[in-house]
This record gives sequence, C-alpha cells and structure tokens, in this order.
Amino acid sequence: MDIEATVAAIGAGDRRALGRAITLVESVRADHRAQATELLQRLLPDTGQARRIGISGAPGVGKSTFIEAFGRHLIEQGLTVAVLAVDPSSARAGGSILGDKTRMPFLARHRSAFIRPTPAGTTLGGVARRTADALLLTEAAGFDVVIVETVGVGQSEIAVADLVDTFVLLLSPGGGDDLQGIKRGIMELADIVVVNKADGALADAAGHAAADYRAALALMRPKIPEWPAEVLLASALNDTGIAETWDAIQRHRDALGNRLADLRAGQATRRMWAEVHDSLVDALRQDTQVKPLLAKVERAVGAGEITPSAAAAKLVGAFRRG
Repeated sequence: MDIEATVAAIGAGDRRALGRAITLVESVRADHRAQATELLQRLLPDTGQARRIGISGAPGVGKSTFIEAFGRHLIEQGLTVAVLAVDPSSARAGGSILGDKTRMPFLARHRSAFIRPTPAGTTLGGVARRTADALLLTEAAGFDVVIVETVGVGQSEIAVADLVDTFVLLLSPGGGDDLQGIKRGIMELADIVVVNKADGALADAAGHAAADYRAALALMRPKIPEWPAEVLLASALNDTGIAETWDAIQRHRDALGNRLADLRAGQATRRMWAEVHDSLVDALRQDTQVKPLLAKVERAVGAGEITPSAAAAKLVGAFRRG
C-alpha cells in the first residue's frame, strides 16, 4: 500500500481508501502489520474529533434496526455516521455472515454513512481485536459520529465500553432482560439504557421494564457523579425515542466535560497493554524454541499428564531461553 497516497485519500473522505485501510489493519501478516502501524501513526493527528458511541444488547433486541433509525436521525441533523458492526464468528469454521448492510439499507446506501462489518474472530468482549484501529481510521476520514455495534452475546460484552465515550445498552421488554439487567456487570458500565420495542402489545411491558431498570440503577454507583445512567423508552420500528436518545448522548458528553480527555487517555493506555499481551502471545507461538514444544505440551495437557499452569510455565521458560 502507498501510505502517502492512502493518508491523503482518507483525509479527503475516500470510502474505498478507508475500506482498504481497515482491511490492512485487520490483517495478521507481518508486513501488513508494519504498514498498518505506520498508517495509523500518520493519521493520528486527524483523529479524536468524532462522537464515539457503543451500542450493545442481546440477540433479538433490535440493535441493527435501532442503529438504522438512529443513524437516519443523525444524518437528518446534518451529521455523517460510520458504523463498525462486529459479527459473531463460527466456533467451528471461523467464518461470519457479515450481514449488517442488509439490515441497515438506508445507511448502506446513503453517502453520509459508512458501514463496515467485521468478524469478531476469537476476541472476547463483543468487539474485534482491531475495532479500535478501525475507529481511528473512520475519525481520520472525517465522520462526525462513530457507532460500534457489538456482537450481541450478553453480559460479557464489556470491551466496547473501553472504546467509546458513551455506552448505550439496548434491552427488550418481556425477554428476561429485566432479571439479567439488574445484575451487576454490563449494567454498571451503561451510560444510557434504552428499552427498545416499546410499541404495540409490548408498550406496557416496556414501561414496567424501564421502571425496574431505573430502580436497579439507583442502587449502583454511577460512573461519574454528574451522570446517573438514564433509562429511556424507544421503538426503532416507529422512530420514537430516537431523538431522545441522541439528546441524552449529548447531555452525557456535556457531563463528561474535561473528563473526556482523561477517559480516552485511560482507554488508549489499556489498549496498549492489551496489544502488548496479544503481541507477546503471537511472538511466543512463533518462537523457534516454543514451536517444537507446542503440540507435545498440548497433548500432555489434554491427556492429564501435566497441569495447564505447569505447561504454561514450560512454554514461557522456553520462550525466555529463546
């Protein structure tokens, strides 16, 4: 890749260049990783201006429909929107359907929007390993709002909260989410809780669920004193509650105030250590001293001949000697 030309093209808002750049940062090839690092470093001064929003929720809660309505509202306000949608990967084959564009037809066609589906791979926490890099690239391309849509697997989806400024948790009425939501975990990290599908026969149930969530959140310490998490009702199908959600996001941004810089600095530092961890594991797997031992040690662990901790110590010892 011509880094100089790509930097210029992304700065000019070239969508194809942006797509190629995201493909580059997602690559695991060593030469691609070096190019991706250089590209991101060159674009870093042009990042940081977008509103970063994470949207999570269990499967079936209507995340894609909500984002489609929410993105349309933002575009009507004159804003540009990028959606980084993380899709679950098959545990057997490793593939992903990547069908988010079909679920967001308006955003997929609109020139003020950009949708990039990405497979989660083996990364836990609801986001892909390179989602943070893709977010920086979309910011460098000039998007006003970047939305990260998580896989949608439940309570463990907390990694997205460490990528964004505002974390929106979508819940549905009558689906058991009221009991799960009251548990600590993902609810503690939510800045805004939106009870979706508040329409038709579910309208009353949605109102009761929202009341339960407000009561549960009142028992939890807010992330910042100035912002106790808000609970809203919405119907993405009927376009109700969408404008109110955007208003709440803007109020949350105002409440953060000077804390925003500290929030992002802490997130960047934690991503650095996560990258150190992942890079060390990759280096260990490829080490010439470790490689010959891997299959043998894995077999021994599987056969119950050695404990996992002892096996790990053996591999790390070989890595250090190498």
